Amino acid sequence: MGATELVEERESDGGEERDENEKKEEQEVKDVEKGEVGFQEEVVGSHGHGDFHVSRMQRLNPSNPLRIVINSATRVGTPSPPQPARPARPAHPAHPAHRAQPRSAPTPTPTQTPTPQQPSLTTLNSRAYTNRISLFVFLLHTVVAVGVVGFLVFKGIQGLIGGAESIKRKEKKVLMHYLPQVEAASLLSITLAFTWQKAVREWPTIMLHFILWSSFLVTLSAGILLICFQKPPTDGVGVCFIAFAIGIGLYACWVTQRIGFCCKVLIKSLEPVSKFPDLNQPIYWMLGAGFLWMSLWILAVIGALNFYFPPLVIIALGLSLAWTAEVMRNIANLTVSRVIALYYLRGMQSNTQFCFQRALTRNLGSACLASLFVPAIEALRIVARGLNLLEGEDEFMFSCAHCCLRVMESIFRYGNGWAFVQIASYGKGFVKASQDTWELFEKEEMEPIVDSDITSSICFLTGVCSGSICVIVVAAWTARVHQSFTATISLLAFFIGYLMTRIAMAVPHACVSCYYVCYAENPENRLFDKMIKDRLNMMKSGRDVVVPTPRVPRQFAAT
Repeated sequence: MGATELVEERESDGGEERDENEKKEEQEVKDVEKGEVGFQEEVVGSHGHGDFHVSRMQRLNPSNPLRIVINSATRVGTPSPPQPARPARPAHPAHPAHRAQPRSAPTPTPTQTPTPQQPSLTTLNSRAYTNRISLFVFLLHTVVAVGVVGFLVFKGIQGLIGGAESIKRKEKKVLMHYLPQVEAASLLSITLAFTWQKAVREWPTIMLHFILWSSFLVTLSAGILLICFQKPPTDGVGVCFIAFAIGIGLYACWVTQRIGFCCKVLIKSLEPVSKFPDLNQPIYWMLGAGFLWMSLWILAVIGALNFYFPPLVIIALGLSLAWTAEVMRNIANLTVSRVIALYYLRGMQSNTQFCFQRALTRNLGSACLASLFVPAIEALRIVARGLNLLEGEDEFMFSCAHCCLRVMESIFRYGNGWAFVQIASYGKGFVKASQDTWELFEKEEMEPIVDSDITSSICFLTGVCSGSICVIVVAAWTARVHQSFTATISLLAFFIGYLMTRIAMAVPHACVSCYYVCYAENPENRLFDKMIKDRLNMMKSGRDVVVPTPRVPRQFAAT
C-alpha cells in the first residue's frame, strides 16, 4: 500500500508541476506582446528544420521516456532522468519515504530546460526607456514651447483687444489675410497626405514614376507662379523653387534604373498591411495633434509681432515646429515598424494600439534623437553623391570627395534611418540599433542594395509635391487679397504641406525598412522570397548595373 500511495502521490505532484510549467511558458509567450492575436506556435520561417507538430501531453507519466519541452519554435523530446531504485521497492515496503526523496530531486529539470528561449522573448518586450537624455531634452523643450506659445497667444489677444490703434490694425490685418490661408494649407496637406498614402498602397508601380516626375513639374510650376507676381520677395522664393525642381529632375533621371527593383520591394513589403486594418490609427492621431499644434503655432506667430525681436522668435518657433513634427513622424514609424517586424520575426499579429503606446513612452527618446540626426544624415548623403560626380576633375575636389565619403561612412555606421526597426523590436538605443542594423547588412553583403534603395527619397519627394501644391493654392489666394504676404505665406504653406505628408508616408517607409532589416536578420524566413538574393547575385555578376552610393574605397578606409 505504501508503494502504491507513493506512486500516486508522485504522479499527482508531477502532473501539477507540469501544468504549472506549461502555464508559465504560455504566460512568457504572451508577455512578448500583450495585445497579440493568436501567437503562432510555429514561428513562420524562423528556422529551417521543418515543421514539428506534437500534441501537448498534460497527463504524461513520469516513467515515460519522453518529456515534451517547448524551445523557441520547435519541441524536442528529452529522456527522463534514470530511476535505478525502482526494483528495490517491493523488498522494503517499510521505508518508501526515505527512497522517494532522491527520486524527487530531478523534478526541477523540466523547468530549467526552456531557459534558452528567455533572452529572445524578453528583449522583444524590453521595459527600459531608450535614449533618456534625448527624451529629457525633448520633454523640457515641449514644456518650454507650450509656455512660449501660450504666452505669445496671450500677447496677441492682448494687442488685439487693449493695444494701441496701430498694433490693433496690424494684428487684424495679419489675422484676416494670414490665418485663413495657413489653416487651409493645413487641411489641404492632410487631405493630400492620405491621398498619397492610399495611392501608393493601391498602385505602387504607377505611383513611383508619378511621384518622381510630378514633384518636378509641380515644384517648377510653383516657382514660375511666384516669379509671375513680379515682387522681389516672391522672385527670390520662385528662383529657389525652380532650382530645386531642376535638382529633382536630374535625380529622377539618375535613379531610373533603380525604379523597377524598388517597385518589387514596395509591393512585397506592403503585403502584411492588409492583415492590420487599424495600422493607420497612429497616423490619424499624429495628424490630428499636428493640426491642432500648428493652429496654436500660427496664433503664436501673430502674437510674436507684438513682442521683442519678432524675427528671432519666429525662427525659434519654426525650428521647434520642425523638431516636433519629425518626432511625430518617427513615432508613427516606430509603431508601424514594431507591428510589421514582429509579424516577420515571430509570426504574430500585434495590437497596433499597444505598439503606439510603447512608441509614445519607452521608445520616445530614440525618436527624439533620430529626429535631429536622420535628416542631417540624408542631407550629407546627397552632398556626398554630388561630390562623387565631381570626383576626378581636379586634385582638390578629389580630396574633398573622399574626405566627405569618410565622414559619411562613420555617420552611417552610428546613425541611420534603418535603426527604427530594431529600436521598435528590441528596445535598443538609436546608436546601438544603427550599429547592429548596419552589421546585419554587412554580414549579408546587402550594403549595395540598401544604398540604392530610393524609398526614403520617394517619401521625401511626396512631401515636396504636397508642399508645392499648397504653395500654388495659397499663393494664388494671397495674391488676390494681400499680395505683400505672398512670399511669407508661400514658404509657410510649403513647410506645413511637407511635414504633414511625411507623417502619413511613414507607413510605406516603415514597411520597406522592416522588409530589408528582417531579411538581413533571417534570410531563410519563409515570408521572404529570393528577390534580394537574386538581385545581389546579378549585381555581383555585373548583369545589373546600378549607380552606387559613394562609399570610402578600401585603400582609403585603411589609412
